[in-house]
Amino acid sequence: MHRQTATDGRCRTRVITQGVTPSLYVYYKNTHLKQYHKEGRALRTETTINSTYDFAVGRRLRNLPKLRQIGFAANRRLLQVEKITHDCHLGTQAFQKLQLPIQVEDQRASALRFGDPRVQALLAVLVLFCLQPQGFTNKELRPLLAQFLGLTDADLTQGRMSYDLRRLRLHGLIERKAGTQRYQLTSPGLKTALFYSRTYQRVIRPGLSLLEPTLPNDHAKLTRAYRQFQTELSDYFAQQRAA
Repeated sequence: MHRQTATDGRCRTRVITQGVTPSLYVYYKNTHLKQYHKEGRALRTETTINSTYDFAVGRRLRNLPKLRQIGFAANRRLLQVEKITHDCHLGTQAFQKLQLPIQVEDQRASALRFGDPRVQALLAVLVLFCLQPQGFTNKELRPLLAQFLGLTDADLTQGRMSYDLRRLRLHGLIERKAGTQRYQLTSPGLKTALFYSRTYQRVIRPGLSLLEPTLPNDHAKLTRAYRQFQTELSDYFAQQRAA
C-alpha cells in the first residue's frame, strides 16, 4: 500500500486582475492550473504538470493516460467549484437536517448548526483550494483550522479534530478516500461548505453590523432604508391606534 505523506512544496492561489484580462492561477508543488479568456471570447482552463512525481506517477510515455486523467480531473474540479459558487443552494429539508444530531447505524454525531463559530470555521477551511487536489488528512487540516480560530496547534488536539471529521463524515459532507487516511469533500459537502461560509461572511455578519444602532452607519443604504421602514411602521401603528 502506498504510504501517504504530508504535502510539501508550493501550494498557493494567485488571481491577477489589474491591467490585464482577469485570469486565475492555482499552484500545487510543480504543477499549476491556469484559467483565462482565450482571445476574449471563451474561458479556457488548462493544467500543466511539470513533474509527474507530484502525483506519484512515473515519467515514461506509458503513464500519459494517467496524467491526462489527473489533469482533466483538476479542470473539472475547479469548474465544479466555480459553478457551485454561482449557483449555491440548499433545500429546507437538507438545511434542517444539519441543525440536528444524526445517527448512522450505531454511530451518532452532533449537529452542524449554522452560525456556530467552530462549524463556520471548519467549513470555511474545507473549501480552501490547497485541500482540493488530493484531499486532506487530520494532520494537514488541524493547523489550518487552528489558525482560523486563532488557536495554537497545541490547543487543537488530534482527538478534537477526529471528532469534527467524524461528524462531517456521518453528515455526508466528507468521505474517506479508499485505502488511505485522507478525506475529500463530497458534492453535497462542497455545496454546504460554500453556502454556510459565504452566507455567514457576506450576508449575515455585514448585514447585522449595518443594523446595529450603536455604530455610525448613517451613510449605509441598508441602514437608511431600515430606519425609514421603522419610521413608517411606527406611523402606521400610531394611525391604527388613533382610529
